[in-house]
Amino acid sequence: MADQVREPIRSASEEITTEFQTMVGSQDLDSIKQSQNLILGRLQDSNAVLSHFNDYSENCFADVSADFSKNTRLLRTMKSDLDYIFQKLRSMKGKIVATYPDAFPDNSTIEALDQRPDLELAK
Repeated sequence: MADQVREPIRSASEEITTEFQTMVGSQDLDSIKQSQNLILGRLQDSNAVLSHFNDYSENCFADVSADFSKNTRLLRTMKSDLDYIFQKLRSMKGKIVATYPDAFPDNSTIEALDQRPDLELAK
């Protein structure tokens, strides 16, 4: 019974295969194969170039990552130091203003005297 079901399927698949073979010429198939082989070669070359670039990038990152982390720590330390310095300056300015009220000009005079940008972040 299984042979009775398989036989029509086999004959149908052979007929479809024959139809496909007659629809496309062998020269067209050879042209398609040649194009596919050319594309495959280009993709393999691109893959090799990208693999080499990835290896190079990994080596460069390994070389730079230590310096990057060291400089990041340095910048964080510098920021905390500058925050401390600005805090002390504000404290000193407050004490000077309390002792000598005329030591610092009012806001209208400050704008005329000091045209530098304010580097301190508002808190």
